[in-house]
Amino acid sequence: MNTNFLDYRNEKGHREGRVTQCYRLVERDDYNKYNGVCLMVQKQVSIIKQMDPRDPFRIQMTDMLLDKLYNMGVISTNKSLVKCDTLSASSFCRRRLATVMKKIKMAEHLKGAVTYIQQGHVRVGPEVVTDPTFLVTRNMEDFITWVDSSKIKKKVMEYNDALDDFDVMA
Repeated sequence: MNTNFLDYRNEKGHREGRVTQCYRLVERDDYNKYNGVCLMVQKQVSIIKQMDPRDPFRIQMTDMLLDKLYNMGVISTNKSLVKCDTLSASSFCRRRLATVMKKIKMAEHLKGAVTYIQQGHVRVGPEVVTDPTFLVTRNMEDFITWVDSSKIKKKVMEYNDALDDFDVMA
C-alpha cells in the first residue's frame, strides 16, 4: 500500500477510504458532503431533544424530520429519533442510484452499474439519469428501468423471451 505523504494529514482515518472504495464514490468530495448532512441532522436532533417532550412544536419537528429521512430511505423506521443518531455517510451511499441498481439486481457489480448510468442506459421515471450520485428515494425505487433504446434492455427482454417482434424490427 502506498502512502501519500503530502495528503496523509487530510485523510481523516481509514473510514473515508473504505466507504469511497466500497460504494465506488467517484468524487472524494461526496463523502464529505454526506458527512456534512449527517452532522446537520445530528445537530437538529440534539436541539429537538433539548425541548420538552410534550411540546407540540417538538412533536411536529420530530415527525417532519423522521418522515423526511424515512422517505429518503436513509433510516429504516420513522418511529424514533435514536435512528437519526446512527446516521452516517454510508446511509446516503446506500441510496445512490448505482447501489440501488445492484440491490434490485439490475447490475451484478457497482462498477458495472456506474458504467451503465454514465453511458445513459438507465432512467428513473421519465428522466434519463447519467449521474451515479443521484439519490433514490423509497418512492422512486420502483421507477428505475432501462432506457427504451438501450441494447441492455433488448438483451434482458430477449433472455426472458419477452421481446416483441415489433421491437426487433425497430
